Amino acid sequence: MRTILLIAIGGALGSVLRYLTTLFINKHFQLYFPYATFVANILGCFLIGLFLGLLEKHDVAHPNLKFFLITGFCGGYTTFSTFSSENISLFQANQYGTAFLYIGLSVVVGLTATWGGLMISKL
Repeated sequence: MRTILLIAIGGALGSVLRYLTTLFINKHFQLYFPYATFVANILGCFLIGLFLGLLEKHDVAHPNLKFFLITGFCGGYTTFSTFSSENISLFQANQYGTAFLYIGLSVVVGLTATWGGLMISKL
């Protein structure tokens, strides 16, 4: 039960931070591209890499911390479902180039961000 509560708290914090990220991005950038979801997902990828690396580096074996940070917080912060629906909307609007750019950048930059987080955790 404690694990479920930690995941729920982490997820709530991550979801609220994603909402605040979306408000900030939408306020400061023109929306010709789904920047808010892209930024949240990339930052989430970076954080997952960083958290995993730090947990390993400091030999933190307690699974509840991993559930709180990775499953809860990062899971709540990132959003694959919004990414998918935004791409469907782009395809329906015949914005194929933007959709493929969004998909490609999300995969390449997301993997790079996760790797970057892992590398920074080793410093």
